[in-house]
Amino acid sequence: MHTIGFIAPLLPGKTETDRSAMISCRRGERKDDYELSRRRLGITREAIFIQNTPNGDVAVVYWEAHDVEAALKGMATSEDPFDRWFRDHVREVHGINVEDGFPPPEQVLDYRAP
Repeated sequence: MHTIGFIAPLLPGKTETDRSAMISCRRGERKDDYELSRRRLGITREAIFIQNTPNGDVAVVYWEAHDVEAALKGMATSEDPFDRWFRDHVREVHGINVEDGFPPPEQVLDYRAP
């Protein structure tokens, strides 16, 4: 299992839009499509936190996947309606074009209890 964690700054005024959309994926009208998407992409765990910072809000994202690179590529290229909606949402609230690729962050520490 591979993991990745990263932040995605939220554009000014977009925190509530993001929060509402992620709640709709967790327990609302998008839940079924969201879960199908993540299974199809090979994402076995996804946790998203909204963190307030002095420089604005950010989404803190944690993924576990069988193949993180394949999951990122699949998210960028999928023609599934939910995946297209998700890419549009990411562009709207974060200003990130998933289709342009996503350079993974550099992992510098990974502690695991013995």
